[in-house]
Amino acid sequence: MSWQEKTTHCCLRVVFLTIAPDSRSAAMGDVGVATKPDASSQFWNAAKYNFSESEGGVGISYSPWLKNLNIDDINLIYVSGYKKIDSRQTVSGAIRYFSLGDIQFRDEAGGEGITYNPHEYAINVGYGLKLSDNFSGSLSFKFIRSDLARDDNFKPGNAYAFDLGGYYQKDIQLQDKNAQMAFGLNLSNMGTKISYSESQEPDFIPTSLRVGGRFDVEMDEYNTLGFALDLNKLLVPTPPLTVDNDTGGVDIYGNGNNKISVVEGMVQSFYDAPGGFKEEMHEITYSVGAEYSYRNQFAVRTGYFYEHATKGNRKYMTFGVGIRLNVLGIDFSYLVPTYDSNSPLANTVRFTLNFYFDQYASTNTRF
Repeated sequence: MSWQEKTTHCCLRVVFLTIAPDSRSAAMGDVGVATKPDASSQFWNAAKYNFSESEGGVGISYSPWLKNLNIDDINLIYVSGYKKIDSRQTVSGAIRYFSLGDIQFRDEAGGEGITYNPHEYAINVGYGLKLSDNFSGSLSFKFIRSDLARDDNFKPGNAYAFDLGGYYQKDIQLQDKNAQMAFGLNLSNMGTKISYSESQEPDFIPTSLRVGGRFDVEMDEYNTLGFALDLNKLLVPTPPLTVDNDTGGVDIYGNGNNKISVVEGMVQSFYDAPGGFKEEMHEITYSVGAEYSYRNQFAVRTGYFYEHATKGNRKYMTFGVGIRLNVLGIDFSYLVPTYDSNSPLANTVRFTLNFYFDQYASTNTRF
């Protein structure tokens, strides 16, 4: 294997922040920055809430995690919601809890000690403002806590971050059919580094830039077809790559530096990869999804997620369905790896319940 083919990525903490939490987006290949707003939009782009056809809502999502490894007690729970203040302003919030299961510690004699549950969670609140008939922006603040061990030398880590979102939506005519296009951008997890001990160098959290678009067309009075595309890039340094050379020395490729500020790391992330511009492009993940809905009450979804082999090699198809019954929405998704059938992500499922606050909610409310 040449040095250009070796995996290089930054040491990150609290990667649970990158997991797609809700079933609808997960069923569409992890797209979400410009999809139609729903109760779970806080993770993808809180600016979408300003264009919601409902006055408010709450989404509850649950996903057993890494089930393909025969682990039964790792799971992700995500609760998010929003409420419109008026026609231009929206407040929102979310709680994300990631449980890593129970770990049995041993005492000094080798006997059974305490049982501990490592876990991580994030709490965030957001505000969205509609700046024009077609564009809105959002700002969200986030508290992150990671409690992974019970040790005198290993303390829980805390971090603070914010998300910045923008969303554009416009109705158009496609010949004689009603259609809608949308574009979104979300800068997420911009904030402090995190550390678990006084002697440890703090690590970056997964700051990322997500951009994408969506196009929906009403085929007729009852049937709607939509497509969405997301591109996502981590905005953290890529560490230099050291390779033994023929003279017995070491060659160093790349100029990434993990001991810099968060802002410097975001800027550096666009040019520091050992493989140059080509490797920078490898750091982008691609998500594409499609959704068919009937009378805005029943939906079928599918999608595909792609990550380069040297940056994680996650490649999978996703599928899902959704049902909307007035104020209640139920969604389900299923993941099928396309590269490795033994992937830890194989057979991942997600379940989501959405509740909408409209006193007289209409069955014509979109997904």
